Amino acid sequence: MTKPASMNEAPPYFSQWASAELVPEFLEGRPNATDPLWAESGAADLAEYARWAHHLCGMACLGMAMAARGEAHSIHALRRGVQALGGYVDQGGDDIRGLIYAGAVAWLNARGIPARIVLDEPRPRLGPGDLYMASVHPRIRTPELEPPHKGGHLVLVFGTDEEARLRFHNPSGHSDATRRDVRMAPAEFDRFHADRGILIPG
Repeated sequence: MTKPASMNEAPPYFSQWASAELVPEFLEGRPNATDPLWAESGAADLAEYARWAHHLCGMACLGMAMAARGEAHSIHALRRGVQALGGYVDQGGDDIRGLIYAGAVAWLNARGIPARIVLDEPRPRLGPGDLYMASVHPRIRTPELEPPHKGGHLVLVFGTDEEARLRFHNPSGHSDATRRDVRMAPAEFDRFHADRGILIPG
């Protein structure tokens, strides 16, 4: 296993949809079942892919975190493993509850990674190689707009830049600038951050 990416090295990027360049269209209502790359997700079939795609920001973040450690997992392989530990509750139809952090932390802990849930505490300061799956409002992709509340979506924070801005990947960014290695001042990030997430030590 390779060493996790350093604080100044961006982890590999994954979208929660297989076709990252189509995310703006999916966000505007394009059917998930029209994703031409759906099979790369590890879904059993197109129906499974289409049903889950809007729910997998957490698994995209987890996939990026594991890729930073040199491990490759498809998004649905991760989802199945985490779901088996209580990370998702599938009640049929569009009623899917999760990500439930305890399931993801249990999955990581079982691999010897001492991840922990962050809840109602200051945003953790990251050391070299540390990663933070942060709960933010999805409007973080359009920061000029005020979020109606905090939380509801996950992004992967992996460090800071020379201007002390947070650096993160957003699995549902609608442009390359809002997807990969996004830079945002901590005070602006905290407008969207719900003071909860999952800390994955390096």
